[in-house]
Amino acid sequence: MFYPPKLILVQVLLSYFLGLNDLIVSSVELTVHVGDSALLGCIFQSTEEKLVTKVDWMFSSGEHFKDDYVLFYYANISVPVGRFQNRVSLVGDILHHDGSLLLQNVEEADQGNYTCEIRFKMESLVFKKAVVLHVLPEEPKELMAHVGDSTQMGCVFHSTEEKHMTRVDWMFSSREHTKEEIVLRYYPKLKATMGYPQNWGRFQNRVNLVGDTSHNDGSIMLHRVKESDGGSYTCSIHLGNLTVRKTTVLHVILKEPRTLVTSVTLRPEILGGNQLVIIVGVICATILLLPVLILVVKRTYGDKSSVTSTTLVKSLENTKKANPEKHIYSSITMQEVTDEESSGKSEATYMTMHPVWPSLRSAPTSPSDKKSDGGMPRTEQAF
Repeated sequence: MFYPPKLILVQVLLSYFLGLNDLIVSSVELTVHVGDSALLGCIFQSTEEKLVTKVDWMFSSGEHFKDDYVLFYYANISVPVGRFQNRVSLVGDILHHDGSLLLQNVEEADQGNYTCEIRFKMESLVFKKAVVLHVLPEEPKELMAHVGDSTQMGCVFHSTEEKHMTRVDWMFSSREHTKEEIVLRYYPKLKATMGYPQNWGRFQNRVNLVGDTSHNDGSIMLHRVKESDGGSYTCSIHLGNLTVRKTTVLHVILKEPRTLVTSVTLRPEILGGNQLVIIVGVICATILLLPVLILVVKRTYGDKSSVTSTTLVKSLENTKKANPEKHIYSSITMQEVTDEESSGKSEATYMTMHPVWPSLRSAPTSPSDKKSDGGMPRTEQAF
């Protein structure tokens, strides 16, 4: 039966707009962290040789009915659109019906539904595939480890397609040296010939590959961390011509020596709030109690002084009682005065008696005194 050209054209356009010839593949889900890279696969499996003319990637967050363009490919040119610029690229092999998309530096707002559409030359068939992307909080990009400990550094490439890594590289760069050092290098396909992952230099025998390489996991474990290990570690996962990198910064903490801490070594900035309150309270209490302490000391010293004086006086009194003073009085026989001798003059005699103290009696006397006194008390005569 012959159909007019206009009728055929109407049927093709109707099928195209109604999606009667769309080939829709069931959606897949992928979970990544903020800052990671994700490969959203879109491959049309066919044994026939078909020429891809156009590839569109669109995004829907579920909050808006209108889809946003992520990237479109036409006439051998791929153009990122909107907020996805500089973060997406078409990494699939168009000649093999591969329109996979690489999304880098994933953001929290990137969570949602991604739809890929591949159109072929001279065909109304449209291949569609949907990817649901879940975004988790960002993993720490900086790690801290003590000297002598072990630390793990992750490096996982997320993809909806079964693409296996061809090589894993770990490089190290310290802050002092700009030249990178090889930490580890691994070729999964050459495992039979090269053996286990190789590491060089000072990292030899201290780094192990702990990730599952069959799932594009190139995580490593660094043992016996040294002070010189502090710096940036960059992981590179290669999938053919595609390379994804991730950098982790390691900070090494020195273990504090186990020594006694004295008050001299304490600094004000390391004291806690409670310690400052206690110190201030002790100082205030000392200032308030200082006058009382001074008064108590004075009273105590005064009582002791009075007791000592009283004791000294009582001792002297007892000494006087034990050795009473002896007063010696001597009588002197005076010659009789005759009337003949006192022929016109009167004579008066005075005598002064001095008590003899024990201290004076015990003092030695000179021979001249003894001779002049004759062992008798002195007398003074006035004529």
